[in-house]
Amino acid sequence: MALPSQAPPGPVFARRHAIARWPLAAIYLAAGLFHLSIPGTFLMITPDWVPFRHLVIIATGLCEIAGAIALNTRLRRAAGVALALYAICVYPANIKHALYGLPAGQMQLGWWYHAPRLALQPVLVWWALYAGDVIEWPFARAAPSFGGASAGQGAALDPLGPQAPDPDS
Repeated sequence: MALPSQAPPGPVFARRHAIARWPLAAIYLAAGLFHLSIPGTFLMITPDWVPFRHLVIIATGLCEIAGAIALNTRLRRAAGVALALYAICVYPANIKHALYGLPAGQMQLGWWYHAPRLALQPVLVWWALYAGDVIEWPFARAAPSFGGASAGQGAALDPLGPQAPDPDS
């Protein structure tokens, strides 16, 4: 059985992607500016095994800013992939921050902050891919590759594949 093809994106999908892009770009732009303006805070949560930690913090800030800008250009697909990979790469710092907090004398954030932050990291990965026009899931309707309706006719895909007609109907 052939895999289903994806229905071509239309104006609704373009609008959804644009709506997803702007807030994500704002988040990454703000995060990038924070990385550049207060790198010491990020150094405290960066795992010790990261080489050249200060340079990595500065580079990540620049990458966040570049990704935020590129997300709203024709480079959005590359930006979406890069920002998704970035969200995966910083996960160890988020884990260290959750487990060990910050040094004494610094503001400590409890599990009320860390649990949702860690749990929502995969959503941030998805958001970058969706905003970057890399994926449509879960909003796209796939067209079946077997007989009947084709893409654009609004056919729903049966996740179990083609089924024999029900003799009782």
